[in-house]
Amino acid sequence: MPPAQRRTRARTYDSAKIRGAVRAQLAHVREAVAALSDEQWRLPTRLGDWTVRDLVVHIALGADSVCSYLEKPPPLAREVAVLDWPSATAAVAPAVDERARTVAASTEPRELLDRVAERLSQALASAPAERLLAARLGAMRLDDFLVTRCVELAVHSDDLAAALGAALPLDRQALAAATRVLADTLAAKAPGGSVEVRIPPFAVVQCVEGPRHTRGTPPNVVETDPLTWLRLATGRTSWADALDAAALTASGERADLSELLPLLG
Repeated sequence: MPPAQRRTRARTYDSAKIRGAVRAQLAHVREAVAALSDEQWRLPTRLGDWTVRDLVVHIALGADSVCSYLEKPPPLAREVAVLDWPSATAAVAPAVDERARTVAASTEPRELLDRVAERLSQALASAPAERLLAARLGAMRLDDFLVTRCVELAVHSDDLAAALGAALPLDRQALAAATRVLADTLAAKAPGGSVEVRIPPFAVVQCVEGPRHTRGTPPNVVETDPLTWLRLATGRTSWADALDAAALTASGERADLSELLPLLG
């Protein structure tokens, strides 16, 4: 694999593919919970004391936020870009947690998912990519916000699969977008060219200050698969555990990135 180049401009995402990815991954979630028993809805998740019910409601509300923001008047100017979003999520976590619990206590999750899927399909049919949304973290372009929905859907679909003990399909475009956003977030958090992070087949970035290689095999290389990367970047698994499980390789004296993780607040 050739050496990665540090990005000089923000990565762009294909609008049609991102919109399709959000709808497709939401459909996978709907299929996964269609026949859950009352006992399964009460199962614990790896997200504190959230149950499967709380998690699924949160997934639905995250997707529905696109529709809710589109119903509001657009802001005058963009305030938040895609790479501003991961580190800012911690600030709104308590409010997000409270809303998920409140809605979950009074709403049937499958019905909510069905309503959200229909609303989302209608909302995205004609909304332009440049449309600004008055999002919770600041004004964002619609398609930028949809990229963040891909991250949320991919990460939480994995949370749901872990809670249910069953495989849950991940849309390729949603997984690709999530992988790239979090890889670019790492590169922005620790700019430099001394470590190459490879997450095939979706992303290669350079990060960490120090000597930069220009040809051949770089002296510091980290490589992992997309799903392990999402778990590392969001704190679902630790650097040490990923190494022990052989899901991650890290070579070179600067290749330990554990102090930079997680990336999602």
